[in-house]
Amino acid sequence: MTDQEQAKPRRVRRRRVFYIPGYDPIHPRRYRELYRRESQEQAQISGYEIGIAPKTGDHYGWRVEARMDQTSTDAEIEVLVWSDIVRSSMASSIPATYLQLLQTAWTYIASGALRRLMWLRKGPVIAALYPVGMLLLQLLVAIALAVLGGRLLGYGMTLGARGLIGLLGDGAGPRYDYSVFLAARTVLSWAFGGWIVWSVLRWFKKKDGKLYAYYLMHDYAFSARSKGANPPELEARMATFRAAIAAALESDVDEVLVVGHSSGAHLAVSVLADLIREGGVPKDGPALGFLSLGQVVPMVSFLPDADRLRADLHYLSTRDELAWVDVTAPGDGCAFALCDPVAVSGVAPEGQKWPLVISAAFTQTLSPARWAELRWKFFRLHFQYLCAFDRVGDYDYFRITAGPLTLAERFAGRAPSNSRIDVPASKYTSMEV
Repeated sequence: MTDQEQAKPRRVRRRRVFYIPGYDPIHPRRYRELYRRESQEQAQISGYEIGIAPKTGDHYGWRVEARMDQTSTDAEIEVLVWSDIVRSSMASSIPATYLQLLQTAWTYIASGALRRLMWLRKGPVIAALYPVGMLLLQLLVAIALAVLGGRLLGYGMTLGARGLIGLLGDGAGPRYDYSVFLAARTVLSWAFGGWIVWSVLRWFKKKDGKLYAYYLMHDYAFSARSKGANPPELEARMATFRAAIAAALESDVDEVLVVGHSSGAHLAVSVLADLIREGGVPKDGPALGFLSLGQVVPMVSFLPDADRLRADLHYLSTRDELAWVDVTAPGDGCAFALCDPVAVSGVAPEGQKWPLVISAAFTQTLSPARWAELRWKFFRLHFQYLCAFDRVGDYDYFRITAGPLTLAERFAGRAPSNSRIDVPASKYTSMEV
């Protein structure tokens, strides 16, 4: 092959995409519908053709047929599902959730992780503190209503007793010990108050689809429970992810692209690190790309027992077998925007190559009207990376997943964002050998 042929970008005709979602209990069909809707909108804005069709096989996903830059491509997108593990971890009672609150807060505060995370970005730390504050507020509201209800019941009982005495007269009927009445009033008031507390907390939990307090509490508790280590059931699932990606790398495609969103980004780091260690990337096989979106890696890598993740970050950051691009945006208050996950975790090796940290720059890639509409919808913005941009820049999720260039070629020569944060901030830097 001549130097000119080597310099010429390799056109992608067929691609396999593996999407690893974050901590999400919902069926993966939501991602198919999101892709369908948003890809159509982006196609109209950018002037290309794209459509989705059903995918065959055992694993959930869809096919994408696109024509961009005078090239037709075919992509197969598969969602690597761990929503069942998420749902299982969320199956906690109300008292158990409040116990999780105490345990999670203690883990982050006592380890010093919370303070160090604040050095990086206040947004995701505030997002982490939100469920703590909201759950405590719900408890305070429930207690206040219980106290009010108990007092009203006691006052009503006292008025009723006095009315009955007045109706019968002091001398009428048998005489009762007033202390018995007081004891009964106290017991009933406390019982009524307890019922109010429980009812109010149950009502708040039913409304969590809008408040997200229980959901986020379970999310942060999932990693804090084991101080950053992966639970066995998750490790087992990650092994199946690795096997699926390894099989794709042996198939007749031009690129295998792994997309890790939110918490899925740090799962992808470990999956790919294991894959490369095992020699699962053929030298003459498809190009391997890793796109991390809206990552929250420091929430895990800063914890005391996250040795495995820190070792995987260290290892993956120097590998030639893949191209790793990390996309975040300061407008996303749920992500550690522009934080190099390897460097801030304190495990950057000499000769670090990855990730290329770039910004989706919401304030520039979304029109003023669109930005005004979305800027306070924090959870919606956390998914904007998977959506259409009406002033799209060099980051276009649909060109990356369905276009004719590999991830490496698309961002070849692209400089990292000037405002990236690459200062070590983690107290814990031990790595699993």
